[in-house]
Amino acid sequence: MRVRSEAGGRVVLDELEIGEIAVELDLEEPEEVIAWGLETFDERVAVVTGMQAEGMVVLDMAARIRPDVRAVTVDTGRLPPATIAFVDEVRARYPRVRLEVLRPDPAEVEAMVRRQGPDLFRASVPSRLLCCHVRKVRPLVRALRGLDAWFTGLRREQWASRAAIKKVELDHDHGGIVKVNALADWTKEEVWDYLRERNVPVHPLYRLGYTSIGCDPCTRPVAPGEDDRAGRWWWERGAPKECGIHCPIETGGFEHEAEAILREAHGGSGGRP
Repeated sequence: MRVRSEAGGRVVLDELEIGEIAVELDLEEPEEVIAWGLETFDERVAVVTGMQAEGMVVLDMAARIRPDVRAVTVDTGRLPPATIAFVDEVRARYPRVRLEVLRPDPAEVEAMVRRQGPDLFRASVPSRLLCCHVRKVRPLVRALRGLDAWFTGLRREQWASRAAIKKVELDHDHGGIVKVNALADWTKEEVWDYLRERNVPVHPLYRLGYTSIGCDPCTRPVAPGEDDRAGRWWWERGAPKECGIHCPIETGGFEHEAEAILREAHGGSGGRP
């Protein structure tokens, strides 16, 4: 079920259609869900990955179906050196995948650092969310504007904010495009079984005790018994373990500062979110 708009042949689905499709695909294997996404959206869908385990599973599955699939990742400017090196390893393993590395707007980063310093994320939760917004969320939002759908590695058991995700759903936070969460019902064990069985490249920081990998200063290995996302922004108490890409966070604490940074970065004209 799909409806194409008149402009540019974009694929547009409404709530009723996506609801019916979600029911149909709920019991299908991830490969079938990804195949549906590639067939339905063609050049207007991309794998979005932070090069973590789940994202690598999705990328491998998509590349097996379509070797020249589009993929994007975000280099925030604060990634661990191991992540930068791993991107090159992924390119070598999947030479036909069209992998684009997104980066934040230098003027926006400069304005943010000038106003709050390079390590503002330590000061407060709103300042951390602001840093994530400028360095990670905005670059991805700009890329998603050119897509009709995107593949993620989200799983329901990862965190409470992800417990109700469907395998396909409308992403109202990004213009109503379709979000394909093919691994929604997979366990962590299934993810790692797939990686081992197919010899998929794995980020080297996993071997050092990391279980969720983000920016270098905001990520640490986890201790035995800790939650998998405990190593993200570990100094915060009671804050969401999210950056704002998959779970928009409106606290009232950083939005006004973000607007001021955008006005400063873009000469008073602001900037599209």
